[in-house]
Amino acid sequence: MENKQSSSSLKAVIAVLAVLLIGSLVYIFKLSSDTDKVQTVLKTTETEKESVLKDLEQLKTTYDAAIAENTSMSDELIQERDKVVSLMAEVKKSKGDVSAFKTQLNFLQNKMKAMMAENDGLKKQNTKLTSQRDSTAVVLTESKKNNEALVGQNSELAKVVEKGSKLTVLNIQSSAYKVRSSGKEIATEKARRTNMLKISFTIAGNEIAQSGDKTYYVQVIDSKNNVLGEKKSEVFDGKDLTYSFTSTVKYENKTVQVSENLPGKNFEPGTYYVNVFDKGELVSKSSFSLK
Repeated sequence: MENKQSSSSLKAVIAVLAVLLIGSLVYIFKLSSDTDKVQTVLKTTETEKESVLKDLEQLKTTYDAAIAENTSMSDELIQERDKVVSLMAEVKKSKGDVSAFKTQLNFLQNKMKAMMAENDGLKKQNTKLTSQRDSTAVVLTESKKNNEALVGQNSELAKVVEKGSKLTVLNIQSSAYKVRSSGKEIATEKARRTNMLKISFTIAGNEIAQSGDKTYYVQVIDSKNNVLGEKKSEVFDGKDLTYSFTSTVKYENKTVQVSENLPGKNFEPGTYYVNVFDKGELVSKSSFSLK
């Protein structure tokens, strides 16, 4: 009877142990399965984290390159680049799921595409404007050269016109006379008989000269370097001019003959010099002698 009871107890114990063993095996299997799942999740999370960081690094590189081009959008590009750098720091610190970061990454990628398109458009526009500016600069340079050439030509032409518009005094003739009380004029070459000099000259015709009254200053100097006649003085360009008389003629662009008388007494023998001035400029000269 006791043997039967012992056998029954042993069987019960064995049954309990068997149940416990099976339970343990089930628990161990489940624990192993959960561990594998956790490891798989962790590996997946790290891979996704690396992928997000890689994409963010590419975004940063793209922004750095665009900023280096120094366009008008540089400030905006720097702000967006800083957002990428900030997100990279957050991803590196994260320990778990990076799904939320993927959403931010996608937003930043779309923003980058839009900004790159805008930046490219600005670069193309700048290139076009630069080309137009360069073309304009070339045209302006050529125009400046042409204007300088024209100014030079006009200056030369003005000089030619100024030179051509000056009147030419020709053929100074000087004669000595003895004027009698009756008024009769007798030509002479002797100084002691002379009491009047007759000075004449020709003003050549000039169509481009300015017409109107022209005044010439005539200077007659005797053999002892004395100025004869009125001996009046005028200042031209800071220089004194002492003259014998003036002759004013009405000039109408045609040849004019001028003749003036210079009365005097006690004429000395020797060479006399006749100078004709247009203001302070000597325009003609001649000489004659008295015995």
